Amino acid sequence: MFDIPMLINNKDIGATGAKSYTRANPMGGAPATRAAAASVVDANAAVDAAAAAFPTWAALGPSERRSKLLKAADILASRTDEATARMLNETGSTAPWAGLNVMLASNMLREAASMTTQVSGEVIPSDKPGCFAFSYRQPVGVVLGIAPWNAPIILGVRAIAMPLACGNTVVLKASETCPATHRLIGEALRDAGLPDGVVNVVTNAPADAAAIVEALIAHPAVRRVNFTGSTKVGKLVAQKAAQHLKPVLLELGGKAPLIVLDDADLDAAVNAAAFGAYANQGQICMSTELAIVDGTVADAFVQRLASKASSLLAGDPSGHVVLGSMVGLEAAERVEGLIKQAVGAGATLVAGGTRTGTVMTATVLDKVTPEMRLYSEESFGPVLCVVRVKGVDEAVRVANASEYGLSASVFGGNVKRALEVAKRVQSGICHINGPTVHDEAQMPFGGTKGSGYGRFGGRAAIDEFTELRWITIEEPKQAYPF
Repeated sequence: MFDIPMLINNKDIGATGAKSYTRANPMGGAPATRAAAASVVDANAAVDAAAAAFPTWAALGPSERRSKLLKAADILASRTDEATARMLNETGSTAPWAGLNVMLASNMLREAASMTTQVSGEVIPSDKPGCFAFSYRQPVGVVLGIAPWNAPIILGVRAIAMPLACGNTVVLKASETCPATHRLIGEALRDAGLPDGVVNVVTNAPADAAAIVEALIAHPAVRRVNFTGSTKVGKLVAQKAAQHLKPVLLELGGKAPLIVLDDADLDAAVNAAAFGAYANQGQICMSTELAIVDGTVADAFVQRLASKASSLLAGDPSGHVVLGSMVGLEAAERVEGLIKQAVGAGATLVAGGTRTGTVMTATVLDKVTPEMRLYSEESFGPVLCVVRVKGVDEAVRVANASEYGLSASVFGGNVKRALEVAKRVQSGICHINGPTVHDEAQMPFGGTKGSGYGRFGGRAAIDEFTELRWITIEEPKQAYPF
């Protein structure tokens, strides 16, 4: 079992009163991690440490910030085995998913490092005689990052990498589900030589989450907030931030549609749909939840998809399986209930649909209709729903009927036609002839509607984590009207 203190001011810190909580392994329920259970006092101490470190870190030259982030990337990459052990124990994910997390997160640190010299401004012509005007971006102060458990290394690093590159200091509020995994991120940055207080990691018991988040957002030194998680909780975070007039970047839930046009390469579409639906047991914000298929090719698509899903092994994540454990029994039972409700309402179960504890098989439901909860409700499980449509207009209407708008895909042989369809889909991300699950460190990642607002990644993230200022240098002896 991992024993995890908080990381505050580059020191291992226990919670006030030595309080702790235990996270159980979803496979079997054995203790996975004992973590410090922060109080509000502890949370404020983490922000205080970040605030004290901010002036020095902000004044550091971009090349030095870059070198430390690059070193952190290499350190994190070298600890893939350790990250895998922590992720498997805490979240039930498979080793390939853990390895992908470390690889992409390391690239996010490298991309952030490359952005340290891209925080820029511009000279703006002024109508005022003798006035030199310009804009520039400067770091804001302390940035609070709140990351989830489902892609813990990727999303934990994403919450803090670009803020650090821009000259801010950070507090990462670890997920209660994977405190040891999120703590590993802080360890890599500390071991890369980031100064005391620049990176802080707070862990808390599930029962204390609301109070800890509220205290962190309310702290005067916190100037930006970013949150990745459910739409329900994201709304609460946005409300708390709004009370203090603090900007917040939200990447929330999804119900990613994959549109299959009548001229699509069906084998390619099936492979992409299966990857998007079943990677990490469907527990990804971009997971393919709806296959919106033109009726003229639907029978062939469903037949091939059912065959593909039935071939994917599900079981103990420590073994050679494609689908490991879901994050917990409650989550697995909820998804099972959604499947049963859909079948009871007329959907056809063509693959999967079985559960053993927290392990669920890859499931395909055909002929899903709006009367079924799975038509609109995010399952966050290994379930792909096929909705049959007549033509492009109906396909777009079904895709846009969702409250969410994060990722989408369009499969079609005529790329120009597929692009026109993609332009009509209301989502922050859309891939043509590719899976809905796709992320790269340099891309502007984010959603619309119930999937949130703001963008992580590359130059777009500089806007999120800096303050744009207007500065003038003027002739002191200028004329005034009075």
